[in-house]
Amino acid sequence: MGEKFTIPKGTRDFTPVEMIRRNFIFDTVKKVFSHYGYVPIETPAMENLSTLMGKYGEEGDKLLFKILNSGNYLAGIGPEEINPENPGPLTQKIAEKGLKYDLTVPFARFVVQHQNEITFPFKRYQIQTVWRADKPQKGRYREFFQCDVDVIGSHSLMNEVELVQIIADVFGRLDIRVVIRLNNRKILAGIAEIAGARDRFTDLTIALDKLDKIGLEKALGELKEKGFTEAEVEKIMPFTAITGTFEERLRWLEGHLSGSETGLKGIAEMRSVFTRIKFLRLEEICELDITLARGLNYYTGTIFEVKATEVEIGSICGGGRYDDLTGIFGLPGVSGVGISFGADRIYDVLLALNRFPGHDTATTRVLFVNFGEKEELFCLGLASRLREEGISTEIYPDPDKLKKQMKYADQKQIPLVVLAGENEIGSGILTVKNMKTGEQMNLTPGQLVNFCKET
Repeated sequence: MGEKFTIPKGTRDFTPVEMIRRNFIFDTVKKVFSHYGYVPIETPAMENLSTLMGKYGEEGDKLLFKILNSGNYLAGIGPEEINPENPGPLTQKIAEKGLKYDLTVPFARFVVQHQNEITFPFKRYQIQTVWRADKPQKGRYREFFQCDVDVIGSHSLMNEVELVQIIADVFGRLDIRVVIRLNNRKILAGIAEIAGARDRFTDLTIALDKLDKIGLEKALGELKEKGFTEAEVEKIMPFTAITGTFEERLRWLEGHLSGSETGLKGIAEMRSVFTRIKFLRLEEICELDITLARGLNYYTGTIFEVKATEVEIGSICGGGRYDDLTGIFGLPGVSGVGISFGADRIYDVLLALNRFPGHDTATTRVLFVNFGEKEELFCLGLASRLREEGISTEIYPDPDKLKKQMKYADQKQIPLVVLAGENEIGSGILTVKNMKTGEQMNLTPGQLVNFCKET
């Protein structure tokens, strides 16, 4: 029995139907991004590990795919350096590059490297593949696409408001009902400060970030495992159960974080953002969620997470403000904010809701039946005219039986089939069959072009 070829777990092949549907998502987000003045860029699939390591937190670093150096990557490595319990030092010697974990860190590197070629504030969008050595499961893949949109070089909270507009615009066009959860990392820093755990802020955000997945009890248990005392955990607990409207939650926080200057600054930023959201009449799809933490270390201000309300799945969009990500690469003080749309999860949501456009499987609108060499020449000219008018057209490549050619059109869901045999060419009247209704029409070549443009 021959070898069975498969693909790595957490990756997928995409059929023509799936690609057409995915391109529908990509085209939709690109159109929205462009309407708000964002321009496209691309960065390499791999980056130097020195660019990636240390930017995503300890857990994120573990999920980086490392690429072995070319050639004999073990050259010069002694047996004493191979330590399964501490592979870090060896990894640095045998792997200098890695697949990118997200698009934001490479974007920060791009900004620093090209700072003299771009105009600030720089508004970019980027749609590319990223990789994470995660455990594959429903809605979570090791290779997946992100659709990022960021503005860098501006501290203005208007940028956060614009991102909320973009989120609402994209999901409105995709016909997906969502809730946009917002928080501010300064508020979380204030909670850590009030609890007496300022030096364990990262541990707090990691635990809160898991709250949705593992529940409150286990999340608080993780805090205790990280050294939080019972008294500290008791101070944190009330913040996980805040209720009320956006404004009511802000007022509650003002009372409980009055002793934290950082926390109050985060509240002021949230109120400024919410005032504008309310003016735009988008408050109904937005909520302030203090348990939202976004575990990545580089976030410093407003953070976002978007969930579909009609399908049980993880977040389908997320992001936040990062004040000094470029500083890591030698350009300090350049603040940015951005969000990332998860194309793969959005695909799953649209599929579950059956909301892809009805024509999504048909790329060809017109098929000419092939009756032979003489008829081919006639069809070539007419097919060219249709394509010049923007109508996607095929000529069946071989003069096979009519039944086989019609089956081809049916399987590809081509809506119109043109029969131009010797009699039709002689009379100047073509037979056109509507494959959906079965109706047949007689049209001149000129009428065919107009008919296809109007249909």
